[in-house]
Amino acid sequence: MDEAEAISHLKRGDPSGLKILVENYQTEAVRVAYLIVRDRSLAEDVVQAAFIKVYERRRQFDASRPFAPWFMRMVANDGVKALRRRRREIPLQRSTDGEAVDLGDLMSDSAPGPSALAEEAELREAIWEAVGRLAPQQRRAIVLRYYLELKEAEVAEEMGRAPGTIKRLLHDARGRLRALLGQRAWSDGA
Repeated sequence: MDEAEAISHLKRGDPSGLKILVENYQTEAVRVAYLIVRDRSLAEDVVQAAFIKVYERRRQFDASRPFAPWFMRMVANDGVKALRRRRREIPLQRSTDGEAVDLGDLMSDSAPGPSALAEEAELREAIWEAVGRLAPQQRRAIVLRYYLELKEAEVAEEMGRAPGTIKRLLHDARGRLRALLGQRAWSDGA
């Protein structure tokens, strides 16, 4: 069953449509949520709740539009709301149970070799740490703009802010990331 058929089944109330969407988007959705909340367990909870919302709001979804952007925006918004409810920061390097988070698993792409993979993992960890130190709204804007690849106008609409405010928020977030990373991220041509 392809995505269009899955959505059609879902709109009719058939849970098999939702099953296909979960299979297709769960991993990416957990990554998006994790980028915002920085806690694997919370990210999984956010995504599970988002899929329940998809089923509950199935009649509101316009089947002529792509599913992924609509769903990922819902996940990103719910991630920020969950973070607000939590009202505390959790270090990026540790999960809630104190175990180290394997960032390579969360952001893995095929790597050409062990040394390149090690360098990439080291850089990723530094970037994750830096992103984790941003304010939640800056982190949300960075995720929406660069991970979900939304245009600045779409980020502004999603966050309910003026486009100029989003430009400034992204500018400040990039500046903060540069300051936090120093020359580390740019020294090897990365």
